[in-house]
Amino acid sequence: MSKVITEEKRTLILEGNLFKAILMLAVPVMINSFIQSMYNLTDTFWLGKIGTESQAAITLVSPVQNILINFGAGITTAGSILISQYLGAKEDEQANVMANHICLCSMVFAVLCAFFCWAATPGIVGWLGATGVIYKYGISYLRIVVLDLPFLFMINLFTAVKQSQGDTVKPMLLNLLGVSVNLILDPVFLIVFKWGISGAAFATLIAKIPSAIVAFIALRSKKQLVRLNFKGFKFQRDKMMSIIRVGLPTAIGGSTMQLGFLLMTKNVNAYGTKATTAYGIGNKINSIITLPANGIGSALSTIVGQNYGANNLKRADKAYHYALRMGALFLFFFGMILSRRFIAEPMVRFFTTDEEVVPLATDFLSLMAFCCWTNAFYNVSQGLFQGCGHTLITMLVDASRIWIFRFVTLYICSTVLHMGVESVWYSVVVSNATSAVILYCLYWTGIWKKPSVKIK
Repeated sequence: MSKVITEEKRTLILEGNLFKAILMLAVPVMINSFIQSMYNLTDTFWLGKIGTESQAAITLVSPVQNILINFGAGITTAGSILISQYLGAKEDEQANVMANHICLCSMVFAVLCAFFCWAATPGIVGWLGATGVIYKYGISYLRIVVLDLPFLFMINLFTAVKQSQGDTVKPMLLNLLGVSVNLILDPVFLIVFKWGISGAAFATLIAKIPSAIVAFIALRSKKQLVRLNFKGFKFQRDKMMSIIRVGLPTAIGGSTMQLGFLLMTKNVNAYGTKATTAYGIGNKINSIITLPANGIGSALSTIVGQNYGANNLKRADKAYHYALRMGALFLFFFGMILSRRFIAEPMVRFFTTDEEVVPLATDFLSLMAFCCWTNAFYNVSQGLFQGCGHTLITMLVDASRIWIFRFVTLYICSTVLHMGVESVWYSVVVSNATSAVILYCLYWTGIWKKPSVKIK
Protein backbone atom coordinates (compact mmCIF):
# COMPACT_ATOMS: atom_id res chain seq x y z
CA MET A 1 0.00 0.00 0.00
CA SER A 2 2.83 2.45 0.83
CA LYS A 3 4.34 2.13 -2.64
CA VAL A 4 0.95 2.81 -4.27
CA ILE A 5 0.39 5.92 -2.16
CA THR A 6 3.92 7.14 -3.02
CA GLU A 7 3.22 6.64 -6.72
CA GLU A 8 0.02 8.70 -6.43
CA LYS A 9 1.97 11.53 -4.81
CA ARG A 10 4.65 11.36 -7.49
CA THR A 11 1.94 11.67 -10.13
CA LEU A 12 0.44 14.68 -8.32
CA ILE A 13 3.84 16.37 -8.09
CA LEU A 14 4.74 15.71 -11.73
CA GLU A 15 1.36 16.15 -13.39
CA GLY A 16 -1.36 17.22 -10.93
CA ASN A 17 -2.71 20.47 -9.50
CA LEU A 18 0.25 22.51 -8.26
CA PHE A 19 -1.72 24.43 -5.66
CA LYS A 20 -2.87 21.13 -4.16
CA ALA A 21 0.65 19.67 -4.35
CA ILE A 22 2.20 22.66 -2.55
CA LEU A 23 -0.40 22.57 0.21
CA MET A 24 -0.14 18.78 0.54
CA LEU A 25 3.58 19.08 1.20
CA ALA A 26 3.79 22.48 2.91
CA VAL A 27 1.13 22.18 5.62
CA PRO A 28 2.66 19.10 7.30
CA VAL A 29 6.12 20.68 6.98
CA MET A 30 4.85 23.83 8.74
CA ILE A 31 3.31 21.77 11.50
CA ASN A 32 6.46 19.66 11.71
CA SER A 33 8.65 22.76 11.95
CA PHE A 34 6.45 24.10 14.71
CA ILE A 35 6.66 20.76 16.51
CA GLN A 36 10.47 20.82 16.22
CA SER A 37 10.60 24.39 17.52
CA MET A 38 8.66 23.20 20.54
CA TYR A 39 11.84 21.62 21.90
CA ASN A 40 13.43 25.05 22.37
CA LEU A 41 10.16 26.80 23.16
CA THR A 42 9.39 24.31 25.91
CA ASP A 43 12.88 24.72 27.37
CA THR A 44 12.56 28.51 27.17
CA PHE A 45 9.15 28.48 28.86
CA TRP A 46 10.13 26.29 31.81
CA LEU A 47 13.56 27.83 32.26
CA GLY A 48 11.83 31.21 32.37
CA LYS A 49 10.15 29.96 35.54
CA ILE A 50 13.49 29.41 37.28
CA GLY A 51 15.54 32.41 36.12
CA THR A 52 16.72 34.71 33.33
CA GLU A 53 20.29 33.36 33.60
CA SER A 54 19.23 29.90 32.36
CA GLN A 55 17.47 31.40 29.33
CA ALA A 56 20.51 33.54 28.56
CA ALA A 57 22.79 30.48 28.76
CA ILE A 58 20.68 28.57 26.24
CA THR A 59 20.56 31.56 23.89
CA LEU A 60 24.34 31.84 24.13
CA VAL A 61 25.24 28.20 23.39
CA SER A 62 22.39 27.12 21.09
CA PRO A 63 24.14 28.45 17.96
CA VAL A 64 27.04 26.05 18.69
CA GLN A 65 24.64 23.12 18.58
CA ASN A 66 23.00 24.59 15.48
CA ILE A 67 26.37 24.80 13.67
CA LEU A 68 26.81 21.05 14.03
CA ILE A 69 23.18 20.33 13.15
CA ASN A 70 23.31 22.52 10.04
CA PHE A 71 26.58 21.05 8.81
CA GLY A 72 25.17 17.55 9.18
CA ALA A 73 21.90 18.71 7.62
CA GLY A 74 23.88 19.39 4.44
CA ILE A 75 24.22 15.63 4.04
CA THR A 76 20.53 14.87 4.57
CA THR A 77 19.48 17.86 2.44
CA ALA A 78 21.62 16.49 -0.37
CA GLY A 79 19.87 13.18 0.11
CA SER A 80 16.42 14.72 -0.14
CA ILE A 81 17.36 16.63 -3.31
CA LEU A 82 19.11 13.73 -5.05
CA ILE A 83 16.53 11.11 -4.06
CA SER A 84 13.69 13.34 -5.31
CA GLN A 85 15.51 13.82 -8.62
CA TYR A 86 16.00 10.06 -9.00
CA LEU A 87 12.33 9.48 -8.26
CA GLY A 88 11.31 12.11 -10.80
CA ALA A 89 13.47 10.33 -13.37
CA LYS A 90 11.83 6.97 -12.34
CA GLU A 91 15.22 5.64 -11.15
CA ASP A 92 13.84 4.10 -7.96
CA GLU A 93 16.67 1.60 -7.37
CA GLN A 94 19.25 4.39 -7.56
CA ALA A 95 17.19 6.34 -5.04
CA ASN A 96 17.58 3.40 -2.64
CA VAL A 97 21.33 3.26 -3.16
CA MET A 98 21.56 6.99 -2.48
CA ALA A 99 19.59 6.59 0.77
CA ASN A 100 22.14 4.01 2.00
CA HIS A 101 25.04 6.35 1.25
CA ILE A 102 23.33 9.25 3.01
CA CYS A 103 22.63 7.15 6.11
CA LEU A 104 26.22 5.99 6.60
CA CYS A 105 27.71 9.43 5.95
CA SER A 106 25.36 11.21 8.35
CA MET A 107 25.80 8.67 11.16
CA VAL A 108 29.60 8.77 11.04
CA PHE A 109 29.52 12.57 11.07
CA ALA A 110 27.06 12.68 13.99
CA VAL A 111 29.11 10.39 16.25
CA LEU A 112 32.38 12.21 15.58
CA CYS A 113 30.82 15.63 16.13
CA ALA A 114 29.16 14.61 19.39
CA PHE A 115 32.48 13.35 20.77
CA PHE A 116 34.63 16.33 19.78
CA CYS A 117 32.07 18.96 20.81
CA TRP A 118 31.59 17.31 24.22
CA ALA A 119 35.35 17.52 24.81
CA ALA A 120 35.66 21.11 23.58
CA THR A 121 32.61 22.54 25.36
CA PRO A 122 34.42 24.42 28.20
CA GLY A 123 36.68 26.22 25.74
CA ILE A 124 33.79 27.08 23.43
CA VAL A 125 31.60 28.52 26.19
CA GLY A 126 34.53 30.50 27.57
CA TRP A 127 35.30 31.91 24.11
CA LEU A 128 31.70 33.10 23.85
CA GLY A 129 32.38 35.41 26.78
CA ALA A 130 30.29 33.59 29.35
CA THR A 131 31.30 34.05 32.97
CA GLY A 132 30.04 33.00 36.37
CA VAL A 133 26.77 31.14 36.52
CA ILE A 134 26.07 31.53 32.76
CA TYR A 135 29.42 29.84 32.02
CA LYS A 136 28.48 26.96 34.31
CA TYR A 137 24.96 26.65 32.88
CA GLY A 138 26.24 26.85 29.30
CA ILE A 139 28.65 23.95 29.78
CA SER A 140 26.02 21.81 31.50
CA TYR A 141 23.45 22.33 28.74
CA LEU A 142 25.72 22.01 25.69
CA ARG A 143 27.55 18.89 26.87
CA ILE A 144 24.28 17.02 27.21
CA VAL A 145 22.41 18.18 24.10
CA VAL A 146 25.28 17.39 21.69
CA LEU A 147 24.89 13.74 22.63
CA ASP A 148 21.54 13.67 20.81
CA LEU A 149 23.17 14.26 17.40
CA PRO A 150 23.14 10.59 16.23
CA PHE A 151 19.46 10.29 17.15
CA LEU A 152 18.60 13.64 15.58
CA PHE A 153 20.37 12.77 12.33
CA MET A 154 18.46 9.49 12.06
CA ILE A 155 15.22 11.46 12.42
CA ASN A 156 16.46 13.95 9.78
CA LEU A 157 17.33 11.08 7.44
CA PHE A 158 13.80 9.72 7.79
CA THR A 159 12.42 13.19 7.04
CA ALA A 160 14.64 13.57 3.96
CA VAL A 161 13.70 10.16 2.53
CA LYS A 162 9.99 10.67 3.12
CA GLN A 163 9.86 14.26 1.93
CA SER A 164 11.67 13.37 -1.30
CA GLN A 165 8.73 11.03 -2.02
CA GLY A 166 6.15 13.69 -1.26
CA ASP A 167 5.33 12.33 2.20
CA THR A 168 5.57 15.09 4.80
CA VAL A 169 2.95 13.66 7.18
CA LYS A 170 4.97 10.78 8.65
CA PRO A 171 7.96 13.02 9.59
CA MET A 172 5.46 15.32 11.31
CA LEU A 173 4.01 12.43 13.33
CA LEU A 174 7.48 11.18 14.22
CA ASN A 175 8.51 14.56 15.61
CA LEU A 176 5.20 14.83 17.44
CA LEU A 177 6.22 11.71 19.37
CA GLY A 178 9.51 13.29 20.43
CA VAL A 179 8.00 16.61 21.41
CA SER A 180 5.27 14.89 23.43
CA VAL A 181 7.95 13.12 25.46
CA ASN A 182 9.84 16.40 25.89
CA LEU A 183 6.70 18.24 27.04
CA ILE A 184 6.26 15.67 29.79
CA LEU A 185 9.91 15.42 30.86
CA ASP A 186 10.69 19.17 30.97
CA PRO A 187 8.46 20.09 33.94
CA VAL A 188 9.31 16.79 35.66
CA PHE A 189 13.08 17.33 35.44
CA LEU A 190 13.04 21.11 36.01
CA ILE A 191 10.25 21.62 38.53
CA VAL A 192 9.81 18.26 40.29
CA PHE A 193 13.41 16.99 40.33
CA LYS A 194 14.87 20.55 40.28
CA TRP A 195 17.68 19.60 37.91
CA GLY A 196 17.78 23.11 36.43
CA ILE A 197 19.23 23.64 32.97
CA SER A 198 20.65 20.10 32.92
CA GLY A 199 17.10 18.80 33.27
CA ALA A 200 16.05 20.68 30.13
CA ALA A 201 18.99 19.20 28.24
CA PHE A 202 18.29 15.64 29.44
CA ALA A 203 14.62 16.00 28.47
CA THR A 204 15.62 17.00 24.94
CA LEU A 205 18.12 14.16 24.65
CA ILE A 206 15.80 11.43 25.94
CA ALA A 207 12.90 12.66 23.77
CA LYS A 208 14.92 12.05 20.58
CA ILE A 209 15.67 8.37 21.31
CA PRO A 210 12.24 6.74 20.69
CA SER A 211 11.73 8.78 17.51
CA ALA A 212 15.13 7.72 16.16
CA ILE A 213 14.38 4.05 16.85
CA VAL A 214 11.01 4.27 15.07
CA ALA A 215 12.68 6.08 12.13
CA PHE A 216 15.33 3.38 11.69
CA ILE A 217 12.81 0.53 11.85
CA ALA A 218 10.51 2.28 9.35
CA LEU A 219 13.34 2.95 6.90
CA ARG A 220 14.28 -0.76 6.98
CA SER A 221 10.75 -1.89 6.13
CA LYS A 222 10.41 -3.82 2.85
CA LYS A 223 7.11 -2.05 2.19
CA GLN A 224 8.88 1.26 1.56
CA LEU A 225 9.64 2.51 -1.94
CA VAL A 226 12.92 3.98 -0.68
CA ARG A 227 14.47 1.95 2.14
CA LEU A 228 17.76 1.19 3.89
CA ASN A 229 19.28 -2.13 2.87
CA PHE A 230 22.99 -2.63 3.42
CA LYS A 231 23.19 -6.19 2.10
CA GLY A 232 26.03 -6.22 -0.42
CA PHE A 233 26.49 -2.48 0.04
CA LYS A 234 29.49 -0.84 -1.63
CA PHE A 235 30.41 2.83 -1.68
CA GLN A 236 29.97 4.24 -5.17
CA ARG A 237 32.22 7.08 -6.21
CA ASP A 238 29.59 8.85 -8.30
CA LYS A 239 27.11 8.80 -5.38
CA MET A 240 29.69 10.17 -2.97
CA MET A 241 30.67 12.91 -5.40
CA SER A 242 27.01 13.88 -5.84
CA ILE A 243 26.56 14.10 -2.08
CA ILE A 244 29.69 16.24 -1.78
CA ARG A 245 28.75 18.45 -4.73
CA VAL A 246 25.22 19.10 -3.47
CA GLY A 247 25.63 18.61 0.28
CA LEU A 248 28.93 20.34 1.01
CA PRO A 249 27.76 23.82 -0.05
CA THR A 250 24.62 23.37 2.05
CA ALA A 251 26.69 22.17 5.00
CA ILE A 252 29.19 25.01 4.73
CA GLY A 253 26.48 27.59 4.13
CA GLY A 254 24.35 26.41 7.03
CA SER A 255 27.24 26.06 9.48
CA THR A 256 28.90 29.36 8.57
CA MET A 257 25.52 31.03 8.87
CA GLN A 258 25.13 29.53 12.35
CA LEU A 259 28.67 30.62 13.20
CA GLY A 260 27.56 34.10 12.24
CA PHE A 261 24.57 33.72 14.56
CA LEU A 262 27.01 32.65 17.25
CA LEU A 263 29.03 35.83 16.82
CA MET A 264 25.82 37.84 16.73
CA THR A 265 24.85 36.32 20.08
CA LYS A 266 28.28 37.23 21.39
CA ASN A 267 27.69 40.83 20.26
CA VAL A 268 24.29 40.86 21.93
CA ASN A 269 25.84 39.48 25.12
CA ALA A 270 27.94 42.64 25.31
CA TYR A 271 24.71 44.53 26.07
CA GLY A 272 24.02 42.28 29.07
CA THR A 273 21.99 39.26 30.10
CA LYS A 274 18.66 41.05 29.60
CA ALA A 275 19.44 41.83 25.97
CA THR A 276 20.63 38.26 25.31
CA THR A 277 17.42 36.85 26.76
CA ALA A 278 15.29 39.27 24.71
CA TYR A 279 17.21 38.33 21.57
CA GLY A 280 16.59 34.63 22.19
CA ILE A 281 12.87 35.07 22.88
CA GLY A 282 12.37 37.29 19.83
CA ASN A 283 14.13 34.82 17.54
CA LYS A 284 12.13 31.86 18.84
CA ILE A 285 8.78 33.60 18.33
CA ASN A 286 9.84 34.87 14.91
CA SER A 287 10.74 31.32 13.91
CA ILE A 288 7.06 30.44 14.44
CA ILE A 289 5.83 33.47 12.48
CA THR A 290 7.95 32.51 9.46
CA LEU A 291 6.94 28.82 9.49
CA PRO A 292 4.71 29.26 6.39
CA ALA A 293 7.66 30.52 4.34
CA ASN A 294 9.86 27.68 5.53
CA GLY A 295 7.16 25.10 4.83
CA ILE A 296 6.35 26.38 1.36
CA GLY A 297 10.04 26.66 0.49
CA SER A 298 10.65 23.10 1.63
CA ALA A 299 7.63 21.84 -0.31
CA LEU A 300 8.81 23.64 -3.42
CA SER A 301 12.23 21.99 -3.12
CA THR A 302 10.61 18.55 -3.41
CA ILE A 303 8.33 19.58 -6.28
CA VAL A 304 11.17 21.23 -8.19
CA GLY A 305 13.48 18.28 -7.48
CA GLN A 306 11.13 15.70 -8.98
CA ASN A 307 10.21 17.87 -11.97
CA TYR A 308 13.88 18.71 -12.50
CA GLY A 309 14.63 14.98 -12.56
CA ALA A 310 11.78 14.53 -15.06
CA ASN A 311 13.27 17.37 -17.16
CA ASN A 312 10.11 19.48 -16.81
CA LEU A 313 11.57 22.92 -16.06
CA LYS A 314 8.44 24.74 -17.18
CA ARG A 315 6.40 23.08 -14.44
CA ALA A 316 9.14 23.77 -11.89
CA ASP A 317 9.04 27.46 -12.85
CA LYS A 318 5.25 27.53 -12.55
CA ALA A 319 5.45 25.93 -9.10
CA TYR A 320 7.90 28.63 -8.00
CA HIS A 321 5.46 31.43 -8.84
CA TYR A 322 2.58 29.65 -7.13
CA ALA A 323 4.64 29.15 -3.99
CA LEU A 324 5.97 32.72 -3.95
CA ARG A 325 2.53 34.29 -4.14
CA MET A 326 1.16 32.01 -1.44
CA GLY A 327 4.03 32.66 0.97
CA ALA A 328 4.34 36.42 0.44
CA LEU A 329 0.63 37.18 0.79
CA PHE A 330 0.24 35.03 3.89
CA LEU A 331 3.25 36.49 5.70
CA PHE A 332 2.41 40.07 4.76
CA PHE A 333 -1.10 39.75 6.18
CA PHE A 334 -0.15 38.06 9.44
CA GLY A 335 3.08 40.04 9.81
CA MET A 336 1.12 43.29 9.85
CA ILE A 337 -1.09 41.92 12.62
CA LEU A 338 1.66 40.42 14.78
CA SER A 339 3.84 43.52 14.52
CA ARG A 340 1.33 45.49 16.63
CA ARG A 341 2.80 45.96 20.11
CA PHE A 342 -0.45 45.10 21.88
CA ILE A 343 -0.23 41.67 20.23
CA ALA A 344 3.54 41.20 20.36
CA GLU A 345 3.91 42.02 24.06
CA PRO A 346 1.57 39.26 25.38
CA MET A 347 3.47 36.76 23.24
CA VAL A 348 6.73 37.86 24.85
CA ARG A 349 5.25 37.75 28.35
CA PHE A 350 4.39 34.10 27.83
CA PHE A 351 8.13 33.36 27.95
CA THR A 352 9.33 35.80 30.59
CA THR A 353 8.11 37.84 33.52
CA ASP A 354 11.23 40.00 33.66
CA GLU A 355 10.03 43.61 33.21
CA GLU A 356 13.39 44.66 31.77
CA VAL A 357 13.36 41.93 29.15
CA VAL A 358 9.75 42.42 27.97
CA PRO A 359 10.14 45.83 26.23
CA LEU A 360 13.39 44.78 24.54
CA ALA A 361 11.94 41.54 23.20
CA THR A 362 8.72 43.28 22.16
CA ASP A 363 10.65 45.87 20.11
CA PHE A 364 12.65 43.13 18.41
CA LEU A 365 9.61 40.96 17.67
CA SER A 366 7.49 43.84 16.35
CA LEU A 367 10.20 44.87 13.90
CA MET A 368 10.81 41.33 12.63
CA ALA A 369 7.09 40.62 12.21
CA PHE A 370 6.64 43.84 10.22
CA CYS A 371 9.32 42.72 7.73
CA CYS A 372 8.68 38.96 7.80
CA TRP A 373 7.11 38.91 4.31
CA THR A 374 10.63 39.17 2.87
CA ASN A 375 11.25 35.68 4.24
CA ALA A 376 8.82 34.34 1.63
CA PHE A 377 11.06 35.60 -1.17
CA TYR A 378 14.11 34.21 0.60
CA ASN A 379 12.80 30.74 1.53
CA VAL A 380 10.84 30.07 -1.66
CA SER A 381 13.73 31.15 -3.91
CA GLN A 382 16.07 29.05 -1.78
CA GLY A 383 13.74 26.07 -2.24
CA LEU A 384 13.90 26.51 -6.02
CA PHE A 385 17.71 26.56 -6.14
CA GLN A 386 18.04 23.66 -3.71
CA GLY A 387 15.54 21.53 -5.63
CA CYS A 388 17.65 22.01 -8.74
CA GLY A 389 20.80 21.09 -6.84
CA HIS A 390 22.31 24.60 -7.05
CA THR A 391 23.27 24.61 -3.39
CA LEU A 392 26.47 26.58 -4.04
CA ILE A 393 24.31 29.61 -4.81
CA THR A 394 22.29 29.27 -1.63
CA MET A 395 25.52 28.76 0.33
CA LEU A 396 27.01 32.02 -0.94
CA VAL A 397 23.83 33.97 -0.25
CA ASP A 398 23.46 32.42 3.21
CA ALA A 399 27.04 33.29 4.11
CA SER A 400 26.70 36.82 2.72
CA ARG A 401 23.49 37.39 4.65
CA ILE A 402 25.28 36.99 7.97
CA TRP A 403 28.92 37.77 7.34
CA ILE A 404 28.47 40.79 5.10
CA PHE A 405 25.01 42.34 5.28
CA ARG A 406 24.27 41.62 8.94
CA PHE A 407 27.63 42.58 10.39
CA VAL A 408 28.00 45.65 8.17
CA THR A 409 24.54 46.86 9.22
CA LEU A 410 25.37 46.11 12.85
CA TYR A 411 28.59 48.12 12.60
CA ILE A 412 26.90 51.12 10.98
CA CYS A 413 23.98 51.15 13.43
CA SER A 414 26.07 50.67 16.56
CA THR A 415 29.27 52.60 15.75
CA VAL A 416 28.09 55.31 13.37
CA LEU A 417 24.47 55.83 14.42
CA HIS A 418 24.93 54.83 18.11
CA MET A 419 21.64 52.96 18.23
CA GLY A 420 22.63 50.66 21.10
CA VAL A 421 20.92 47.27 21.31
CA GLU A 422 18.51 48.28 18.52
CA SER A 423 21.50 47.92 16.20
CA VAL A 424 21.07 44.16 16.55
CA TRP A 425 17.36 44.29 15.75
CA TYR A 426 17.86 46.31 12.55
CA SER A 427 20.85 44.28 11.41
CA VAL A 428 18.64 41.17 11.38
CA VAL A 429 15.79 42.58 9.27
CA VAL A 430 18.05 44.50 6.84
CA SER A 431 20.25 41.46 6.14
CA ASN A 432 17.23 39.19 5.65
CA ALA A 433 15.59 41.58 3.21
CA THR A 434 18.81 42.16 1.25
CA SER A 435 19.42 38.43 0.80
CA ALA A 436 15.82 37.91 -0.31
CA VAL A 437 16.26 40.52 -3.04
CA ILE A 438 19.50 38.90 -4.21
CA LEU A 439 17.97 35.42 -4.49
CA TYR A 440 14.93 36.79 -6.31
CA CYS A 441 17.15 38.61 -8.80
CA LEU A 442 19.22 35.45 -9.33
CA TYR A 443 16.04 33.59 -10.23
CA TRP A 444 15.46 35.96 -13.15
CA THR A 445 18.95 35.24 -14.55
CA GLY A 446 17.79 31.68 -15.30
CA ILE A 447 20.91 30.18 -13.72
CA TRP A 448 18.74 27.67 -11.86
CA LYS A 449 17.88 25.97 -15.15
CA LYS A 450 21.46 24.92 -15.80
CA PRO A 451 22.36 21.29 -14.86
CA SER A 452 24.03 20.95 -11.46
CA VAL A 453 24.46 17.18 -11.00
CA LYS A 454 23.98 14.21 -13.31
CA ILE A 455 21.64 11.54 -11.98
CA LYS A 456 21.48 9.34 -15.06
